[in-house]
Amino acid sequence: MTLDGLVRQASKKENFTELGHYVEFCKQFLDFIETPGAIQAEIVSRNETHYRFLQFKNAEFSISRPLNSNLLYSSRAAKAKLVKFLKVLDSLKRMDTPANREIVNRSIYTMQQSIGASLDALPAGQSNTARKINGDLFERFIRLVLIRVGIECTAGVVKLPVKVAGEAEFRMSYQLDLIIKSGSLVKIIGSVKTSSKDRLDKIFVDKFLLAKLTGKDVPHVAIFLNDVQRKGKTPKDYGVSATFLPGHFKGYTVKLNPLDGVYYFDIRPNMRAEPILRACFEKPVWR
Repeated sequence: MTLDGLVRQASKKENFTELGHYVEFCKQFLDFIETPGAIQAEIVSRNETHYRFLQFKNAEFSISRPLNSNLLYSSRAAKAKLVKFLKVLDSLKRMDTPANREIVNRSIYTMQQSIGASLDALPAGQSNTARKINGDLFERFIRLVLIRVGIECTAGVVKLPVKVAGEAEFRMSYQLDLIIKSGSLVKIIGSVKTSSKDRLDKIFVDKFLLAKLTGKDVPHVAIFLNDVQRKGKTPKDYGVSATFLPGHFKGYTVKLNPLDGVYYFDIRPNMRAEPILRACFEKPVWR
C-alpha cells in the first residue's frame, strides 16, 4: 500500500463499516510506515520522548499527529494482538483481565491513530475535512466495539420539548454520539470524541440540560482518544502540549454536575495524580 492509497482509503467513511475494516487498514498502515524508505523521518518529541511524529514523503512533507509509542503497536505485534482483540470482545466476561484490557486499549488506539495519521497527509487546505472524517470514524468505531460485545447502541438526534407553564413551547434538538439502550429504555448517553479540545464545556452542559428537560438523570459518559497536540515551529523543536483543561473539568464537576464515567485511551499523568480528576476517571462505568 502506498501513502496515496492509504489517504484515499481513509478519506472515505464507507470503507469503514465493520471492525474488520479497521483491523485491515491498521495492518496496511503499520506495514507501510515500517517499510524502509517509505517515510521521510520519524521525529522524537522534545519534551515527552515516547511521542513520535511521522514526516511523510508527499509534496508538503506533512507531519503526523503525535503518536504514543508506548501504546502504538508495531506491525509485527499488531498481527497477533489485533486477532486477540477480536477474541477478547467476543468473550469479554470470560476474558476480562488486566492484560486483555491493555490489548483492547492499545488496539483501539493503534487502529484509530492509523486512520488519523493517514489523514494528516492530506493537503493543509483539507485539514478541517480530515478532522471531521477522523472524528466520525472514531464514533463509529466505538459503537461497533460496543455492539460486538453485545451492547445495544446507536447514534441519533433527539428532540426534547421545552415546557413553559406546563405547555411545550418548542423543541430542542440534540445530536448524540452514543445512545445505549435496554429495549426501549435509554440507559446511558455518551459523547465520543478524539479530543476534549473545544468540546468539554458542551459535554457537561448537555448533561445538565438533558436532565432539566427530561426530568431524568440519565448517566452521561465521555470517551476520548487522547488530549495531546503538536507544538513547535520546526521539526527540531517539535514537542507535545496537552489540550485537556483540568480547571474547566474540575469546575464543571464540582459546581455543575459530574459526568458518570470518563475514559481516555491515552490518559495524561495529571488525570491519575489529581484527586478530583482521579475520582472521575476511576469510576467503573467503562472499567
